[in-house]
Amino acid sequence: MRPKKIVSEAEKIIEKSRPNFWEVINLLDYLDLKKTTDKNNIEKNVVVNGVLCAAKGAIIKSGTYIEGLVYVGKNSVIGPNAYLRGNTIIDKDCKISNSEVKNSILLEGAKVPHFSYIGDSIIGKSVNMGAGSKIANLRMDGSTVKVDFFGDKVDSGKRKLGALVKNGASIGVNATLNCGVIIGKNCIIYPGTFVRKSAKDNEKIF
Repeated sequence: MRPKKIVSEAEKIIEKSRPNFWEVINLLDYLDLKKTTDKNNIEKNVVVNGVLCAAKGAIIKSGTYIEGLVYVGKNSVIGPNAYLRGNTIIDKDCKISNSEVKNSILLEGAKVPHFSYIGDSIIGKSVNMGAGSKIANLRMDGSTVKVDFFGDKVDSGKRKLGALVKNGASIGVNATLNCGVIIGKNCIIYPGTFVRKSAKDNEKIF
């Protein structure tokens, strides 16, 4: 499946009231990529252990390590010292610095600038992940992740699943999102907060 199709499905799932977002993440297993890069946009000391498809204007900075199948969209900047692994899609105009992104979809304009971890998640348009923010993607008891539909828990059937962060949300420094939560559009998650339950659109979580 081509990256644009998976991005389109991610954009659609964000608009649903009960988004089974893990079904879109499952599509990453079928990601179809061909190696396409402009050497002028890849700095020295970048390691690609897999397939990198970088669109026009994308920049991969020094120290970045890439595993698996990774698509980087137009004008996105990766690194320095980023770690991208699994099958991952970074849409256009995104920014990922010294952070780790694994098996996830980042939509247009998402920013993961400093020391964050994003695993098995969908990050919506123009979301900002503050420095040190993390998304848990594995229960400590090893059981499958239950997604919180605002009090109604639904078993995703997945042992590893992170979060759905909808468009325009802002995640504060050192905040942590528990596995299986949904963060609504334009939410503000304050610094240092551990989010155990899903948040509706425009909520402020302290």
